[in-house]
Amino acid sequence: QVQLVESGGGLVQAGGSLRLSCAASGRTFSSYAMGWFRQVLGKEREFVAAISWSGGRIYYADSVKGRFTISRDNAKNTVYLQMNSLKPEDTAVYYCAARSSWHGITSGEYDYWGQGTQVTVSS
Repeated sequence: QVQLVESGGGLVQAGGSLRLSCAASGRTFSSYAMGWFRQVLGKEREFVAAISWSGGRIYYADSVKGRFTISRDNAKNTVYLQMNSLKPEDTAVYYCAARSSWHGITSGEYDYWGQGTQVTVSS
C-alpha cells in the first residue's frame, strides 16, 4: 500500500517558480514509477511528467518541457516537481500518482493518487 501527500502549491505570478513535493508512505515506494498530473475543474486530467523507480527514465508533456523538472529521492520517499517560468495556463490542482509499471506512464491509470495541491498562476 502506498499513500501520497502533495505539498508546495500556492499563488505565484507569471514567470515565477514553485516546487511541489509528494511524500509517500509505505515500504514499496522505490518500486513504483511516479507521475505528476494536473486538472482544472470541468476539464480532463492532464499528464505532466513521470519518472521511473530508478530515475533513469523521465518523460514530460510537451506543454511543460523545458520549464518543469521531475525528480525523486527514494531515501526520503519523496518525488518533486520543480516548476519554473510559470504561466497562467499552468493553474490547476496538481496530483502525484504511483504505478507499478512504466508502460502506459502517460495514462491516467495509476495505482495510487494523492489528494492534490492547488497551483494558481496570476497574470
